[in-house]
Amino acid sequence: MNHTLRDQLQSDLKTAMKSQDVVSRETIRFTMAALKYAEIEKGRELTEEEALALLQRETKRRVDSIDQFRSAGRQDLVDREEEQLAVLRKYLPAELSDDELAVIVREAIDATGASSMQDMSKVMPVAIQNASGRADGKRISAAVREALASSGT
Repeated sequence: MNHTLRDQLQSDLKTAMKSQDVVSRETIRFTMAALKYAEIEKGRELTEEEALALLQRETKRRVDSIDQFRSAGRQDLVDREEEQLAVLRKYLPAELSDDELAVIVREAIDATGASSMQDMSKVMPVAIQNASGRADGKRISAAVREALASSGT
């Protein structure tokens, strides 16, 4: 894993401890533990892509929890998860704009020769890879679906 991410987490942890920012402190500690566990599991240091994928999984887990807690009427838990999500998002690359995502999807469609909705399974892996973690799967899927639908098939 890129040492700048680890260094940034360590630095932010110290800052959170000094300022008594409990949410940041606990979220960063949990994230660092998850990264360390993944490294132990793999028996080596994580690559930048693997570390980013782990952060994205943690972010997605928070988003899913927020949806579930909101459905259950647990606003207290929604608030806590949203605070943790905000901390995690600081370490992810900036989200793609809709226009940037549309370009990536169009390039993926062109690269795979896709022409209909049946080709979605060919386009998705290419689009996901090209998005490089800057858009979640739901957004990419919706953009691919829209692009394939508007291509007249």
